[in-house]
Amino acid sequence: MSYNIGIIGTGYVGLVTGNCFASTGNNVWCIDIDENKVNKLKQAICTIYEPGLDKLLKRNVDNGNIRFSTDLEDCVTNCNIIFLCLPTPPGEDGSADLHYVLQMADSLGKIIKEKKLTDKKIIINKSTVPVGTADKTTEILLKHISKDKFVVVSNPEFLREGVAIEDSLKPDRVVIGTDDNWAMSILKDLYKPFVRNGNPVIFMDQKSAEVTKYAANSFLATKISFMNDLSAYCENVGADIDMIRRGIGSDNRIGNSFLYSGIGYGGSCFPKDVKALVFSAKSVDSPLRIVETTQEVNYFQINRFCQRIVNRFEDALAGKKFAIWGLAFKPNTDDIREAPAHHLIRLLLDKKAILAVYDQEASENTRSVFGDSIVYTDKMYDALDDADALVICTEWNAFRTPDFGIIANKLKNKLIFDGRNLFSPTEMKSIGFEYHSIGRQSVYTT
Repeated sequence: MSYNIGIIGTGYVGLVTGNCFASTGNNVWCIDIDENKVNKLKQAICTIYEPGLDKLLKRNVDNGNIRFSTDLEDCVTNCNIIFLCLPTPPGEDGSADLHYVLQMADSLGKIIKEKKLTDKKIIINKSTVPVGTADKTTEILLKHISKDKFVVVSNPEFLREGVAIEDSLKPDRVVIGTDDNWAMSILKDLYKPFVRNGNPVIFMDQKSAEVTKYAANSFLATKISFMNDLSAYCENVGADIDMIRRGIGSDNRIGNSFLYSGIGYGGSCFPKDVKALVFSAKSVDSPLRIVETTQEVNYFQINRFCQRIVNRFEDALAGKKFAIWGLAFKPNTDDIREAPAHHLIRLLLDKKAILAVYDQEASENTRSVFGDSIVYTDKMYDALDDADALVICTEWNAFRTPDFGIIANKLKNKLIFDGRNLFSPTEMKSIGFEYHSIGRQSVYTT
């Protein structure tokens, strides 16, 4: 059967989640306080870059399965399943800021009470929240309405930016934290179209569901940081990190995913969730030392990469021009949150370097951060004009097979710093480039 579903917050998670539920025949109310964003979405103008989302949005709007509004009361009145897809940004101490989630719980309780709504509501934390948030949400709701009027559920998302539509429509697993049989039955039916291939819907208690999201992201971040930590050792002893990745990734106990070394992880999830888990663990006197080290290694890796550039130019970067390819934290997104490229830009600007940058999706978001302190180009090769070196920060497909003839003609020096290991050192040596990558021996022209 179809359901009336409320989505509170039309950021990345909310917009993807709402459109995927609408695509399976449900009626979806998407609520946001940003009127400008809501007006664009009403016209089927996508407000984030995610492959396939623009077409899905237009189809849902045309079919009338999804609506966008600032009217929270209308949503709560019509919907018995309400997803909270709200931001939980890190505070200065690393803790997750829950005020958006808890304020919304208060607003929902007030509306249900004032409107005298009798239908029982399932209120679902889709946001990434620390352990105990479901209990806090319940406590706030109980200030306004009785326990028989609602159930609070934890249902963390596991979307990967760039393939979020596929992840939502065909999830590896669905994790649902609740002990309420009525809510279990409804949510199992709601997710049925997404798990037809047999992938599990896993029911557990709320706290375990909350920890599951942090544990998953922190474990994946740890795999990345392990390889990045190992990469420095490989450079020092003459080993090749890519060969090691193949050697250990073929072990099915380890697997191939998240073993690619580079200049560190970024994005909206890994940095924030690692910080939040570290803070949460310390707050109950159970420090997670491996996770703490994961965070330290990630910051060290981008600094180490920048230091290699500094050392190559003997700390004389003032007035030197660098072309930077890639600004998003990963390909197939315009997300710049905690992007390694942005950390690198700050470090190079501090050294008085001149920067010309290119990214096929993230330039405007980057401009909102750095303004006119760097030069933005519309074409990838234009960034190379009279640059002293090319620095690659994001593995967009367009960068994987460039015209090295054009690169050589435009750069002052045939010099590349590759933070994503896109090219073969052997090939770079054969065409006369000085080439520095991650966890592999550098190639020099003399």
